[in-house]
Amino acid sequence: MATKKIFLGIIGGSSCTKEVGQLAYDVGKEIAKAKAILLCGGLGGTMEAACRGAKSENGTTIGILPSWNRHSANQYVDYAIVTGLSEMRNLLVVENSDAIIALPGRYGTLSEIAFCLNSGKPIISFSNWNISKKMIKPENPAEAVKLALEKIGNGR
Repeated sequence: MATKKIFLGIIGGSSCTKEVGQLAYDVGKEIAKAKAILLCGGLGGTMEAACRGAKSENGTTIGILPSWNRHSANQYVDYAIVTGLSEMRNLLVVENSDAIIALPGRYGTLSEIAFCLNSGKPIISFSNWNISKKMIKPENPAEAVKLALEKIGNGR
């Protein structure tokens, strides 16, 4: 019998500071260590840093892209899914994830947070957007992944 795959979504800015990039990298690394699949928007910034972190631990990464161009994915995406939906692909990132880990970002990240809150999807947040008490604040990347897995009932 196949083991159920866990998809942990990463949301955050398409560009980021060195510090946020390191945080994203560390979160991606922890996702891979937990044997979960990292799902994101597939482009640069926090998405690329998180994918790079996951790949450093031989993790699997999926990028749901805003364009029809599969080659626009960052180099650390294993599976690029084209949508042609621009920012509307944010809903697909959220709905295809079992839980979301939010990093700092702008309005695109805010829209993904809103989709999480509206759908009741667990959201673990390092984000600069503090708009709900349902957004769980972790101490570090390892705790973020642990909390995400616990919230979906798959603590390992």
